[in-house]
Amino acid sequence: MTNQSPRTWLITGADKGLGHATAKAALERGDRVIVTVLAPDGSHNLAAQYPDTLRSFHLDARDHARFDEVVAQAERAFGRIDVLVNNAGYGLLAIAESTPADKYRNMFEINFFGLVEMTRAVLPIMRRQRAGHIINLSSKAGFVGSAGFAFYSASKFAVEGYSEALVKEIGHLGIHVTIIEPGGFRSDFAGPSLVCATSDDADYAKTNHMIEKYVEERHGKQQSDPAKFGPALCRLVDAEQPPLRLPLGIDSIQLIRDDLRSVSEELDRWEELTMSTMVDD
Repeated sequence: MTNQSPRTWLITGADKGLGHATAKAALERGDRVIVTVLAPDGSHNLAAQYPDTLRSFHLDARDHARFDEVVAQAERAFGRIDVLVNNAGYGLLAIAESTPADKYRNMFEINFFGLVEMTRAVLPIMRRQRAGHIINLSSKAGFVGSAGFAFYSASKFAVEGYSEALVKEIGHLGIHVTIIEPGGFRSDFAGPSLVCATSDDADYAKTNHMIEKYVEERHGKQQSDPAKFGPALCRLVDAEQPPLRLPLGIDSIQLIRDDLRSVSEELDRWEELTMSTMVDD
């Protein structure tokens, strides 16, 4: 624990799931928490239990014009923002070729552009403080692409690239950035928070079958417990030198390690062609 505790957290999309779990864990240890929720009246079910340390505001993560207003309200509530958790988002499981723009662009507005705009709104506060921790929710699909997740992975790959570059711009100001790469948690991601669509083309029969069975086979059978997500993030923010990337769950870390081995082997296999473009001195 650092001498900054109790900290002030701002957590987006904290109505339910991993955002709610994070808010609960931070409140239980005595921190102050501001959450954004979709409820039109801004209500949150933890408010009665934590009247002095929780503030809740309505925010649609697509409504980027309101981000500065909400961040200003958050700062007025507790005087500072120590931790920003960009959690708002949802999944899209669909065939890349047959997915219309209105399905994937809306997801990018929340998963990536909303995250960017919320970060931009909070950064002036953290720069003045010369301290802060930005936690950006990615996914194991943000490191390794899988069939059916082309657009979801793309939105999370964007989060990873943005975060990796961002920390190189602001790290010297005392602001940390961590990318969280969850595997499967028994939240509602494989249920209500996952939009699914299939294709009529027989060429995609195998992927269609996977999409149709995904929720049935995955929901409620994931390997990680949502109740343990928030405590993990609390441990993360207590670290003096937090990591840039933090996979959560055995499925995530195994997938990433396998992918790193595969990439390394492919680099070795094609190194001669890679080097063939060098200028002849």
